[in-house]
Amino acid sequence: MSGIVLGVDGGGTCTRVLLARVDGEELARSVGAPALVDPNRPEASADAVAAACREAAEAAGVALPITALWAGIAGAGGTSVCEILGAELGRRGLAERVGVGTDADAAYHDAFGDAPGILLIAGTGSVALGRGEDGSSATVGGWGVLLGDEGSGYAIGMAALRSIVRGVDGRSMSTSMKEAVLERIGLARPEELIAWVARSKKSDVAGLVPMVCGAADIGDPVAATIVEGAIEDLTGHVLTVVRRLGPWSGRPNVAVSGGLLGEDGPLRDRTRVALVGLSCQPIDRVIDPARGAARLAVRLLESG
Repeated sequence: MSGIVLGVDGGGTCTRVLLARVDGEELARSVGAPALVDPNRPEASADAVAAACREAAEAAGVALPITALWAGIAGAGGTSVCEILGAELGRRGLAERVGVGTDADAAYHDAFGDAPGILLIAGTGSVALGRGEDGSSATVGGWGVLLGDEGSGYAIGMAALRSIVRGVDGRSMSTSMKEAVLERIGLARPEELIAWVARSKKSDVAGLVPMVCGAADIGDPVAATIVEGAIEDLTGHVLTVVRRLGPWSGRPNVAVSGGLLGEDGPLRDRTRVALVGLSCQPIDRVIDPARGAARLAVRLLESG
């Protein structure tokens, strides 16, 4: 089989693209704007994906359309959304064949392929998904910021902001996060947070996580409580998947991915330690959702 494929990891913080030959040889990578799906404007996600794909193709000196593209996009759960995005990407002339799923699907494929296991993703949002030894599957979380995303970067950032304003009021203890967060986002007074959070993107709020973790590391009890709660929420996702897909013949393998849990992620080590304590077996490899998406693009060709 010959040809070139594009694998897309479209998240809430950025879009990562891998351009590769069908044998796996990498030709180029690119990073672009977030592609998180707005159900009212799916074309915006397609535009973000297309721009990043064209950048990768230009870097490799490859003309579009290429043979196949598979895009894993945050918020693309559901057949109708995937179909809409597939049609939008098809109209942009990126590839002869186009497939669309979620960014979680792409990450899982890189972690386990068709094998059993559990994937925990925590970035701007959060979700856990798994495949049991009998082939059954389960997803926990992924409900978005209004209904869920516990343990995510957005949830941690919002928890920090709420703790800061409660401390200002005197409803709870003050926290060193106040000065760090205000400096990070360029505000002079806590009262300015009302307007800032109203106009901010989800990724802006999630971008406060380093300040929260930094405060926790120096002993700020409010920040430490937020971080501990996030890890408890994330491991709770995994435990629910374990229960729903059991029984297991041994300790289920768990992969972690996303901005909080990927390589150098601020919660990676602490979450992995917590998972070991819950009789799970974290795998060491860093997960690359764009690589998983590229492999799914190859499957589009194999399926005829």
